[in-house]
Amino acid sequence: MTTDSEALNLLEDLIKKAKALGADAADALVFESAALSHSQRLGQTERMEREESRDLGLRVFKGQRQAMVSSTDMADETLSALAERAVAMAGQVPEDEYCGLADPELLATTIPEIDLYDAEEPTPETLIERARLCEEAAMAVSGVTNSEGAEAGWGSTHVALATSTGFAASYASSGHSVGIAVLAGEGSGMERDYDFSSAVYGSDLEASDAIGRKAGEKAVRRLNPQKPATGHASVVFDPRTSGGLLRHLAGAINGAGIARGTSFLKDKLDAQIFAEGITIVDDPHRPRGLSSKPFDGEGVANKRRSIVENGRLTTWIMDLRSSRQLGLATTGHASRGTSSPPSPSTTNLHMEAGSQSPDELIADISSGIYVTELMGMGVNGVTGDYSRGAAGFWIENGVITHAVSEATIAGNLKDMFLNLTPANDLVFRYGTNAPTLRIEGMTIAGA
Repeated sequence: MTTDSEALNLLEDLIKKAKALGADAADALVFESAALSHSQRLGQTERMEREESRDLGLRVFKGQRQAMVSSTDMADETLSALAERAVAMAGQVPEDEYCGLADPELLATTIPEIDLYDAEEPTPETLIERARLCEEAAMAVSGVTNSEGAEAGWGSTHVALATSTGFAASYASSGHSVGIAVLAGEGSGMERDYDFSSAVYGSDLEASDAIGRKAGEKAVRRLNPQKPATGHASVVFDPRTSGGLLRHLAGAINGAGIARGTSFLKDKLDAQIFAEGITIVDDPHRPRGLSSKPFDGEGVANKRRSIVENGRLTTWIMDLRSSRQLGLATTGHASRGTSSPPSPSTTNLHMEAGSQSPDELIADISSGIYVTELMGMGVNGVTGDYSRGAAGFWIENGVITHAVSEATIAGNLKDMFLNLTPANDLVFRYGTNAPTLRIEGMTIAGA
């Protein structure tokens, strides 16, 4: 891979080429990535792959017109042609009054150290061992009858960004993962489940055999499911499904959608959308966070923000373009690739933990469903209507009992948010995290 200084020099030279050809302003970025992955099934290797890539993007502006081009070829003559093509394209596209680079005072001047990069690349043998331990532990669980395969992987990414307004910075990130899916039971009564771990540092991964054992135990526990009765009841979301509710929130407060007027929360800024005591945080600088980054995709300084504070919605998620549409200041949430303009996106999003344990949270539920898996995409971002297939376990008199499947849970996200209670078991396993969540009064459709 190129060094940080080499990558930034390349981008700055490309920007100079574009300006010499008539661009009023420009920015450029390069992604360099490497990945190693291994998969096996029933002890036999199915795949061992290594991948390396390098991708560059150039965005140029002529007045209020912008164009983007990208390339994987970094030869000087290719980049000269790339700049020429981008400038020519920018002269032909329609004007966009909201496009443009960040004003210099918005740019990140101090790049925080976030501990995003594990310099130790695992060997193929290390990945093979992680997958082997995971699968052997899963298959050792009584009742597990087959494996869909275990996988272990590693990847690293180097990002460099430069603008014609003087910003030039880079950072590196890494990720390790291991996981498995297994089957329990026989014939038409078979059930599937999984578990996995992912982390920036390999040393932070959960033990491979523990992951396999949990996957096996989960699959066995799902045997002999029943359809739940249809009616209204409490729904409890396991932490591996509860984060989905935060992703629906993030979509509803995305500045691009708010500017179009297509969100069910479009008139809820500064309004109470959750119960008092609920706080939801987006933190791009979380050390070893899976979605951390020291600056946003436009070079704008980013920071930890309470998106929801004591139940009140405090902000939209905005990049420069959506903030200009809304007449507000960007929140530093621009995300981008090399072939399209920036768009708003969250980083490490989480709901802060509540005060009750999961057992205490369900103790007074006379009947309800504990959801461990969701299916389908039945969420309407314009109205907030929510309807998804669900599987998990039945709750009877405060106790989790038999497995359930072929259920549908439904409601409206505005009501669901207001009637939500978090448990105290928040763990940072994903880019978006929430504890166990209880929601009152949802519709359950089953038998």
